[in-house]
Amino acid sequence: MIVITGASGQLGRLVIDILLKSVPAQQIVAAVRDPQKVADLAALGIQVRQADYDQPATLVKAFAGADKLLLISATEIGRRLPQHRAVIDAAKQVGISLLAYTSILHADSSPLPLATEHRLTEALIQASGIPAVVLRNGWYSENYLASIPAALTYGVLLGSAGDGRIASAARADYAAAAAAVLTLDGQAGRVYELAGDASYSLAEFAQELSQQSGTLVGYQNLPEAEFKAALVGAGLPEGIATLLSESDIGASKGGLFDDSHQLSQLIGYPTTPIAVQIQAALP
Repeated sequence: MIVITGASGQLGRLVIDILLKSVPAQQIVAAVRDPQKVADLAALGIQVRQADYDQPATLVKAFAGADKLLLISATEIGRRLPQHRAVIDAAKQVGISLLAYTSILHADSSPLPLATEHRLTEALIQASGIPAVVLRNGWYSENYLASIPAALTYGVLLGSAGDGRIASAARADYAAAAAAVLTLDGQAGRVYELAGDASYSLAEFAQELSQQSGTLVGYQNLPEAEFKAALVGAGLPEGIATLLSESDIGASKGGLFDDSHQLSQLIGYPTTPIAVQIQAALP
């Protein structure tokens, strides 16, 4: 039996969709804070169990009887470590035979502040003694695709990534990787550096957007503080604005680049090109 935490989220749902192609629905557990949000999964025969990272007792019940567990990193930045620790402790208590964790690209050396909680979580997993596989996910292309409407409206793409190369991939590609390690043999002890097959700068992203949309979009590189202020001014919560601006600075230092092609090798097909995703995202 395979448990997917955060199953009501975008990544979790994609992982379940892929697992359903090879795993019977009744052998999949959707562990979620609010079971009502995944009533559609229950209708497919998937086991839906209530699991709250802040209520450890619910985790033990949710994981009972499972062999494998996918820990999709929590969304509350700054609170992830105690939440992840609760999941790891519960997994150990019920005897999980393989724990898969969605970390961040090059977590051990990443310049992104976001990597700190991932790095510490990886250490917790290792110390637990649970057989584990680490999926160090690179940037989701969707993070930049979300800026397309504003870029087309104002004719400019803002950022702080400089000339940094970004080897992003589609969320669906990362979901396929998670499903793969949960169904393949011999995954314990592996650490995957997962990123797109090709990379681009944000200036190249803006150029591709211009070509496909017919609207001239330029890239304007801003200091971190100015980019964050622009994001807040556009209506983003300060925490998200901080995350994005810090991550762009990390990208300028090479934090979002990898050319090992481990993602496409793991899933068995090329990652989704950014040009294809831009085309699909255009209004």
